[in-house]
Amino acid sequence: MSENASRLREVRPEDAFDVEAVHAWLVPRVPALEGRPAPAVRQFSGGASNLTYLLDYGDPQLVLRRPPHGHKAASAHDMGREVRVQQRLRPHLDVVAEIHGFCEDHSVIGSDFYVMEQLVGTVLGRTLPEGVQLSPEQARVLGETAYDTLADLHSIDVDAAGLADLGKGPGYVRRQVEGWSRRFRDALTDDVPPAEELMAWLAEHQPEDVRASLLHGDWKLDNLVLDLSGTPRITGVLDWEMATVGDPLMDLGASLAYWVTADDDEEFGLVSTQPSTLAGMPTREEIVARYLERTGLRTENWAFYEVFGLFRLAVIIQQIWARYRSGHTTNPRFAHFGFAAAALLQRAERLAGCR
Repeated sequence: MSENASRLREVRPEDAFDVEAVHAWLVPRVPALEGRPAPAVRQFSGGASNLTYLLDYGDPQLVLRRPPHGHKAASAHDMGREVRVQQRLRPHLDVVAEIHGFCEDHSVIGSDFYVMEQLVGTVLGRTLPEGVQLSPEQARVLGETAYDTLADLHSIDVDAAGLADLGKGPGYVRRQVEGWSRRFRDALTDDVPPAEELMAWLAEHQPEDVRASLLHGDWKLDNLVLDLSGTPRITGVLDWEMATVGDPLMDLGASLAYWVTADDDEEFGLVSTQPSTLAGMPTREEIVARYLERTGLRTENWAFYEVFGLFRLAVIIQQIWARYRSGHTTNPRFAHFGFAAAALLQRAERLAGCR
């Protein structure tokens, strides 16, 4: 896993671990480390779930992932699951990192963890890094390549990859609609509209699953490692913790909820986490058409997936806003999340014809 140097920081005291213990555990698994001293360690500042660190040996540079301190076993922080997905997927998709080892012995650092190769390249944020420029043609290639790779992921035979057991069988769309509706009601605050009509529309218009595919669960440009030295290409895909098996069009709809383009309204722009507004970037309509052609899938009900994606993102933001409102988090970047959640709900309601 590689990210820009600007995303690295000193390890937070509360996130520190026994580096010598990790080094001793790792040496037998990476022969190149024999006789080397323990690495310098820095922490990646991105992400709000699992903790990620750079183990800097000079050459090689490795990455360690672990759950937050004090966290007990749960699917959201299941290190073994992340490892299994990447190990089994790697022979089918060359942008998946090589895993060097998975440790379930809590005597080493107090939790499960795994170590993998560092994927070399650039990880984008909301704007391009200083010194990086993309022409309109490069931007178009980047956008198209991102969703071609998602289409390729969705086209992998989950049985052949040994990952079919990640899913719960037919009914993925229904479970998603019911689950996200329940989460929204649980996180509702008095300053955000209740959206009952929108949730009823989703329940009424939900289609059957189109097929069972491996889903990434959080497909965005800021989860891709990129080579931008010429024609943009993907060198790695990050953050597999939400991977599952389900309807691929739901994964596409969820991803495109983040795809803000230059002609979108300012309120929608509040959710932007990636430079999809650059001149040349494909539109959402172009991405969907290209994806359907590449996968051979068909839908007469794309509006459902688009509305669902916006609703799902609104719920994610609303959950954070509810924590901010209650004082469980004081991060100032969450101060506008109530407005953002309401704006997403309104956008979804307009597309659904609910307002």
